[in-house]
Amino acid sequence: MKGTSIKTLYLIRHAKSDWQDPGTSDFERALTKKGHKDIKTMGSYLKLRGVLPDLVLASCSLRTQETADGLADRLGFEGQRDYLQELYLTSPETLVETLMSQEKSFDTIMVVGHNPQMTEVANLLTEEHVAKVPTLGMVAITFDIEEWSELEETKGEIDFFIFPKQFKYYMPKQIRTVLDFS
Repeated sequence: MKGTSIKTLYLIRHAKSDWQDPGTSDFERALTKKGHKDIKTMGSYLKLRGVLPDLVLASCSLRTQETADGLADRLGFEGQRDYLQELYLTSPETLVETLMSQEKSFDTIMVVGHNPQMTEVANLLTEEHVAKVPTLGMVAITFDIEEWSELEETKGEIDFFIFPKQFKYYMPKQIRTVLDFS
């Protein structure tokens, strides 16, 4: 990286959502108990890494709002949260355009959305290949740019790509000690 300025983007697919009620619209589907539990695990991991975004952007569907709020609360984030209709099941290009319009002062942006959009954007903005972002999968991408408007001109580097199943058989002691599943 050139060393000018670092911007970090966290692309996050919403947590596991409930398909039990066939009368519930896609837009109104809430999270399952497992989804809420995974938010605690993943939020604790992010907190241990010192992740604290400057801005949270999320699709306005219920499951993405619940995911964004759960993670933000877990991180102690009290800043700006925007729930955007244009991020609900939209094109990767629309998400990139939305990111490019963000203020220069935001160094770290967390986006909670849907697949295939999250996977496609991760692949669009990096040289690496992500096969599929699973539910509550998180792709952290760093960019050597001054302003978000420069996203189209550069490729970022994946800092990490994590998801809940990685913690199924092994959960670091630091995460276990901060989790409260009550």
